[in-house]
Amino acid sequence: MHIFTTAAELRAYAEANRRAGRRLGLVPTMGALHAGHLQLVQAAAAECDEVIASIFVNPTQFNNPDDLRLYPRLPEQDTALLAGAGCAALFMPGVAEIYPQPTVLRFDFGPLERVMEGAHRPGHFNGVATVVSKLFHLARPHRAYFGQKDFQQVAIVRQLIADLSFDLELVVAPTVREADGLAMSSRNRRLSPEARAVAPVLYQVLQAAAQQVRQGVAPTEVQTNAYTELQQSAEFNTEYFEVADAQTLQPLAHYEAGRPVVLCVAAHLDGVRLIDNVVV
Repeated sequence: MHIFTTAAELRAYAEANRRAGRRLGLVPTMGALHAGHLQLVQAAAAECDEVIASIFVNPTQFNNPDDLRLYPRLPEQDTALLAGAGCAALFMPGVAEIYPQPTVLRFDFGPLERVMEGAHRPGHFNGVATVVSKLFHLARPHRAYFGQKDFQQVAIVRQLIADLSFDLELVVAPTVREADGLAMSSRNRRLSPEARAVAPVLYQVLQAAAQQVRQGVAPTEVQTNAYTELQQSAEFNTEYFEVADAQTLQPLAHYEAGRPVVLCVAAHLDGVRLIDNVVV
C-alpha cells in the first residue's frame, strides 16, 4: 500500500492511474477506523481498480475545540487495517498540507444545512465541503464512498457534487452497527463502560419511532415520544430528534405518500456526542 503525505504525491498517483484507464474509488475518513469504514473500503475494492483512502482530522469542521483535541488518532493501527481491507493508497496529510493558507471561500447549502447538524454546529458543513472538495480535486475518483450514519453529510456532499459538477458517482453504504444496535463511530471509543452499556438506547428509540411512523402516528407526536423516552434515560442530553423528509431534510408536519422519512437524533452521553438515523 502506498502512503502519501503530500498533495503532489496523491495528484501524481491519481493522474497516472487515470491515464492507464484504471477506475479509482475514494474513501475519505478521519481515522480511528472501525468496521463501517472497512465496509466502504471493501465495497470500493470490489467495484474499482484502485482504492484511495484518506485519513485527515479536519479542523475546519469542528466547532468544539475539545472535540477536535479528543478525537481519537490511531495512525499505525489504521494503516494496518486499510492494507488488509484492499486499500491501494493512503493519503495522510498534515494540516498545513491541506490548508497552506486560511480558506476564504464559504459554502452555503441553504435549507439543507440550517437544520439538525448544521443548526447545532455552525460552520461544520462549510468545513466538510471544503475538505471534500479538496480531496475530490486531488484524488480525482470515479466513485466516492460515504456511510449513511452521517445522513445529513451525505445530502450535503450530494449537493456539492451536483452544484460543482464533480465527475464522480456518490456511493452510500448502510450504517454498520454493533451487535446491540449501536451505530459504529470513532467516538464510541471515548465512552466509559457504563455509558457504552446505555448507548444502544439511542437506536432502540429510533426503532420505536420508525414503527410509529409506519403506523401513521403524527410527526410531532413521534418526536415528543422520542424525547420522552430519551429523557427517561437520564444519562442522555438530547440535542435534537427530528422527523424529516429524507430528501429535503426539512421537518415534517405531515407525511406525503411515496416520500421516505428520515429520523435523525443527536445526543450527548458521558461527554461524547453520538448521532444516528433510520430511514422509513
